[in-house]
Amino acid sequence: MSTPSSPWTHVARAAAALAAGMGVGRFVYTPILPLMHTQAGLSAGTGADLATANYVGYLVGALAGILLPSLVRSRAVLRGSLLALTATLAAMPVTHSTAMWAVLRLLAGVASALVFVVAASSLLHHLRGHPAHLPGWAIGGVGAGIALSGLLLLALRSVADWRVAWWASAALTALLTVGAWSLRPETAAAASSGKPDSTAPRTHRWFGALLVSYSLEGIGYIVAGTFLVAAIGQGSPGWVGNGSWVLVGLAAAASPTLWARLGRRWSRPALLLAALVVQAVGIALPALIGSAAAALVSAVLFGGTFLGISMLALATGAHLRFPRSVALLTAGYSVGQILGPLTVAPLLHHGYQRALLTAALVVLAAAAAAAVLRIGFPHHMVVVRHTAPPRQRESSEEARPAEAGPDALAPHSAN
Repeated sequence: MSTPSSPWTHVARAAAALAAGMGVGRFVYTPILPLMHTQAGLSAGTGADLATANYVGYLVGALAGILLPSLVRSRAVLRGSLLALTATLAAMPVTHSTAMWAVLRLLAGVASALVFVVAASSLLHHLRGHPAHLPGWAIGGVGAGIALSGLLLLALRSVADWRVAWWASAALTALLTVGAWSLRPETAAAASSGKPDSTAPRTHRWFGALLVSYSLEGIGYIVAGTFLVAAIGQGSPGWVGNGSWVLVGLAAAASPTLWARLGRRWSRPALLLAALVVQAVGIALPALIGSAAAALVSAVLFGGTFLGISMLALATGAHLRFPRSVALLTAGYSVGQILGPLTVAPLLHHGYQRALLTAALVVLAAAAAAAVLRIGFPHHMVVVRHTAPPRQRESSEEARPAEAGPDALAPHSAN
């Protein structure tokens, strides 16, 4: 019988899977998009359509993982999805057909989602009982993948064209796939938490506000996640566009630890509101100020919040004990990502500034919904069995999950 591997080994393998599936496989389109505009004749509207195809694929993959739990526990699904993702990236330069590009990006979206659900469920299962910061480091693999893809495009910017960029991204994904190959998926079905607790208070109004907020975040964040590099490149040509994407990745990789520390002092609804406001400012900056400094600050603010917002939203849904909260929130977020590029597509004829400002306003609307969530929020739902100073008691109550599950992906105070 083999000895169980170190939890850090599991973290590294999951981080490699998420870096391949999300950081590169899904988001490398962002720094390659400007090259496709200038070298492959891709219009701004078609660029938005290709992004939408990828997000539709992601929704399909996420729903498949929800409806067919056996997929989540399959090593073959994980490996097959990583290989399929690598193949779709490598195939992008083989054609100039926008219809084929759309099909390839849709398939990449399906594969990315399956990689995510397998890796996430693996973290929940195998790191249960370990310190809460370990899954946070694994989730930071998404940011590491974004940073690696940004560095790759920086290195290739002056010596290669858009075709080489896609092939290099496929090679990077293949390398990360090697690191993720031995990741152990969840080995048994998790205990069902879908039955409502008859003794729990009704939380529909808070969950409704959370669902609205998170769905709006899906719309606003994905516009920046798709067009930020192209928008910055218009106002600050040269290295700034790809350099900003590297900063997005580095900030995203570090953000789980930051939000874990902040969660020791403030409640999740308060942090969710703050993160959404900060993100709205970050998205609007390149549209309002055309300097390189503004672009880099924007990258840090955006990268430092989008993973944090996801973890805070999922953890809050778990705290509210709302049935199938993760599935509902993920569906709302995914639908928002599909609507985002479609919403701003008519604005792209005038450049990316209006699209970014629209996205910032949508994220502010998400912040308004999060502010409603704070009104009378039921912090009392979880009984705290220790005495904490008055100032810390509220955040300590929220820090304890109301049900097993997504909180393992959202670092929080264990004390």
